[in-house]
Amino acid sequence: MNKGVKAIGVIGAGSFGLAMANMLAEKNDVLLYARRLESVTHIEAHDSYKGKSLHSRIRATNNMEELASRCNVIFPIVPAANFRSMMRELAPYLHPYHILIHGTKGLDMCLPKGTPQSANPKIDRSCIRTMSEVIREESVVVRIGCLAGPNLATELMQRQPAATVVASHFKEVINEGIRLLRTDRFQVYGSDDLVGVELCGVLKNIIAIASGAISGLGLGSNAQALLISRGMVEMIYLGKALGGDVHAFIGLAGVGDLVATCTSTLSRNFTVGYRLAQGETLSQIMATMEETAEGVHTVKVMKMLAENMKVRAPITQSLHKVLFEDMKVELALQYLMKYPFNIDVDFL
Repeated sequence: MNKGVKAIGVIGAGSFGLAMANMLAEKNDVLLYARRLESVTHIEAHDSYKGKSLHSRIRATNNMEELASRCNVIFPIVPAANFRSMMRELAPYLHPYHILIHGTKGLDMCLPKGTPQSANPKIDRSCIRTMSEVIREESVVVRIGCLAGPNLATELMQRQPAATVVASHFKEVINEGIRLLRTDRFQVYGSDDLVGVELCGVLKNIIAIASGAISGLGLGSNAQALLISRGMVEMIYLGKALGGDVHAFIGLAGVGDLVATCTSTLSRNFTVGYRLAQGETLSQIMATMEETAEGVHTVKVMKMLAENMKVRAPITQSLHKVLFEDMKVELALQYLMKYPFNIDVDFL
């Protein structure tokens, strides 16, 4: 790596972080942050990690100060549960000239101080943060963006054709994302609806769990298409309650990502639903998954929000009963089939 040239930073050595690091390395030197020193040592010694080959232009570090000093553009891609603590560690080394484009598809919940952990609090939009909002709260960075779209990491690592959306309030961030990522096999679109695109990536994980359950029950394409289409409507209801625009949900980051994660066994959230339908408990599934299925936490947050804000979200509420209240998947499906949907599209 040329020390005189700014590298592109990636934070997170999970499957999507590795895939994005490989793609960025096609045009640039990449500095990949991994939390554990043994991970850094392995990457540096083998040019691979977790059985995945890494581009020769990728170097690894576990030093946040080094990452911030050598990279003006950084892609944080860590689980939502760890995102705020990661930002607090990184923030002292950031400056207003940095650009952060995150790839995390989860939410951060900020309950009022003194709220008991065991309570079932009433929450609204003021209690929920997207990852761009966490970045803004925890750092001096202004130029913030996100990645969202049908981007299954395994297929990206296999160099299969795909596309993504780079969303930001700043045209400069969108253009930088396009410049860094677009190739002959990877299309990059821009959007100025940052929150809407973030919410697309978050909310589709709920529907992906339900779709996996449909598949795990051995049901057919008709049932899965019903679930995906009604899931799209539910995403829009929840997204509008959180400040997103309908347009984002009918684009690549919305329906595009929804179709990919609801139909692919490569999706972690789909896998959770499938295994639930096969009779495993949530604790058994989570104990054996190598990476986070963000939809599990999202179901919990969105169920509380839907109830408090009177948003119609039967799929989310049914999944909550399956995940956390020991309802059988078959019973949840019976409830959904009896739910009184009368109008197909009422959000346009």
